[in-house]
This record gives sequence, structure tokens and C-alpha cells, in this order.
Amino acid sequence: MPYFYQQTDAFPPTYLTQLLRKIQACPYFSTNNLNRDFVGTKGFSIVFTCQGLPTVDRQFPFFPYLDHALQADCNAFYLNPLPLQQGSRVDPHIDRSLQSYDKTVDPPAWVSVLYVELPPNLSGGTLILRDHRRQVGQITPRINTLIRFQGNLTHSVTAMTSPGTRLSLVCEQYALTEAELAKIPTFAIESRVRVR
Repeated sequence: MPYFYQQTDAFPPTYLTQLLRKIQACPYFSTNNLNRDFVGTKGFSIVFTCQGLPTVDRQFPFFPYLDHALQADCNAFYLNPLPLQQGSRVDPHIDRSLQSYDKTVDPPAWVSVLYVELPPNLSGGTLILRDHRRQVGQITPRINTLIRFQGNLTHSVTAMTSPGTRLSLVCEQYALTEAELAKIPTFAIESRVRVR
């Protein structure tokens, strides 16, 4: 099985323009609530299960990305827009975001990444994938490219050295047991901003 898949021109360009505008205007968009591996980043996160997908569609109608990206064998998801600016980076890690709800949850089956915005002269910001110590992927971001990689891979993003914004939409996709799934919110928003 390949470690990762790439699809170029995943969406109409007009959708990416709208998606970027809606993410930037979202009231939950603030300093990131992710862990210390995400250096100098912003964003917010949405936790949901298959049952909660209609609520996501209602509250965030600008994410038809999910119709295309979600895998049929997965039942719980952690979605977050992730912008990097000059000096931002993501240190090596394996995604385990749902462990804040259940410590026994394994890494996701898959992680999907859609590149929404990039600086015109991108320097840095490369996605590095490793299987244990062996590098199995080095992906230079391209706008409107959808990446899907195995969720148990260690991955990182090299420091952005160019000015501008590298915005990706990341979705961790989990295949949980019924017992694990019962501990995951059907729908929840994680943000440093409290919206009334």
C-alpha cells in the first residue's frame, strides 16, 4: 500500500477562493490550540463523527471539501485549517488529536491535507513523511492539491522562510471501535475564541 496519494486540481479554483475567504473570516480563527509541535501557527479545530457531519455542514457550509476527502471506512474526524507564516513550522509528530477524549485511541487511519493558499515564491513549508526513521515522502505544496497519507506516519513541515501564508486544511480520519466512538463528541469546536 502506498504511504501517500496526491490529487492535483482537486476542486474548482473558485471554490478555493471562497474557502480561503470563509476560513479567514471565521470567528473561531485565532492562535492555534494545537500542541507545542505547531510553532507560530493559527487556526481552530472541529471534532465530529459521521453522526455529526450534518451539523458540520450546517455550521460550516464552506467545507464541501469533506464530501470529497472523507474515507468511507472512517467514523471520527478532527478537522483544522492550518496557516503557516514566515518562521512557522510543524515539528515531527504523529497525529493523535482524539486522545484528549480517549487515551486508548490509535493514530488516525488517514490524514488528508488540501493546500488552499501558498506564497507566490514559497520557500520552506515542505511536508516530510517518515515511517519510523526512514523518509518515505517529501511533498512540496501546490495549491489545490489534495494529499492523503497513512495516519501512523511521523510527519513535519519545514520552516517557512518566505513571506506570505501557507494555508492547508487538515483532516485526521479515524476508524474507531464502538467503545472508543462513544467517548468522542458527535460535534465540538476547539478554539481559543469563545463565540456566543
